[in-house]
Amino acid sequence: MENTYGGFYISQIKQLQSRIFEKLLKVNGIADFNGAQGRILYVLWQEDNLTISELGQRTSLAKTTLTSMLDRMTEQGHVQRSYDPTDRRQIRITLTESAKALNDSYKAVSVQMNELFYKGFSDDEILQLDGTLEKILNNLKECEG
Repeated sequence: MENTYGGFYISQIKQLQSRIFEKLLKVNGIADFNGAQGRILYVLWQEDNLTISELGQRTSLAKTTLTSMLDRMTEQGHVQRSYDPTDRRQIRITLTESAKALNDSYKAVSVQMNELFYKGFSDDEILQLDGTLEKILNNLKECEG
């Protein structure tokens, strides 16, 4: 099949989504972190106290990118690093109380983004799109190794 545009569309969607998401964060009083840092917080809001490698897998961020973001988030007071008591080679990342307090506001922004993403879609179309995107994501993860 020639002249498919899926990758191009996904790239454009990612760029637009990032800009709009950061704008919504600011409008909702969450100017402390950007969208990528929000992904880290989102994962930790689901399950706190993860190792850096677990956090990298769940966010799909490269270790170098993740490490620099965690440095900044530590300086901002959003996360804390501590050694795993059972394995001192592992560093665990936990949320601070101030970061935990941002969860509700962040959820409100996520709802706004979902409304933008799926405007005009039926429930079946949403499920189909999510399934298709999950297949693409799995294909890429498989290729990455």
